[in-house]
Amino acid sequence: MSEKKMSSSRKHHLKSLMLQIAQELIAEEEAQSLEDRKQYMSENITPLQLTGSIAELQDLCKKMHQKIDVIDEERYDLGSKVGKSDKEIEDLQIKVQDLKGKFKKPVLKKVCMSADAMLQALLGSKHKVSMDLRSNLKQVKKEVKEEDKESVGDWRKNIEDKSDRKKMFETAKE
Repeated sequence: MSEKKMSSSRKHHLKSLMLQIAQELIAEEEAQSLEDRKQYMSENITPLQLTGSIAELQDLCKKMHQKIDVIDEERYDLGSKVGKSDKEIEDLQIKVQDLKGKFKKPVLKKVCMSADAMLQALLGSKHKVSMDLRSNLKQVKKEVKEEDKESVGDWRKNIEDKSDRKKMFETAKE
């Protein structure tokens, strides 16, 4: 035990300090984003001047609708880019996890189930085929060869035939 353990009160104190710092950073970020938003609005949006006729107001509304459409298209494009990049990030994380090879395969439960019960569970009420495969087979009759019966008959005849052949070979050699 070369490492010294920290007491629980010390851990609690450090944790509370870290949370305070994090809250301050979040508050600063929110203030900065509000300030950035105000600056962007002042740069890109002109102040409204409503002194004019109805035709001028309608023209102003049309221009505003056009700007809204352009901004909406940009928002959609950015949203689709973010979605694609999120998908790529997920794929890369999966590849990294696969390369590390440190994932555990879940232990599967053993289930005792007959083939008919399994098919019924998978197919539901559509399952009407039984798994008795032999009942669907075609009956084939074996043909009995008559030549085999004759040759098997008397074993003495076979020996005599072979002795004649042996004599033929012996006479051919001499």
